[in-house]
Amino acid sequence: MPTVQVTDLKDGDFLLDVREDDEWQAGHAEGALHIPISDFVARYGELTEAAPQDGRVHVICRSGGRSAQVTMYLVQQGIDAVNVDGGMQYWQQTGREVVTDDGKPGFVL
Repeated sequence: MPTVQVTDLKDGDFLLDVREDDEWQAGHAEGALHIPISDFVARYGELTEAAPQDGRVHVICRSGGRSAQVTMYLVQQGIDAVNVDGGMQYWQQTGREVVTDDGKPGFVL
């Protein structure tokens, strides 16, 4: 499965967060698209509308398990997708910003 490290991500890379609503509300990466894994198939069209046409989709969850499942699905659909290894836990550990919907500092649940 295609995988990247949090440290490989650059500002402006397209990020898909597949954690559940309570996790998202506690804190997330600014600018990420949120589609919970539990709603993913039903809301797939939101991803195809938002994702860059010729760009890569970086899929993230808390630690990497759920995002790996979504990454495999996307790759099967012909989308250039990669799993973000270590997920939001590693995102926060590396000092990357975690925010709430109102832009205040958040945390990884």
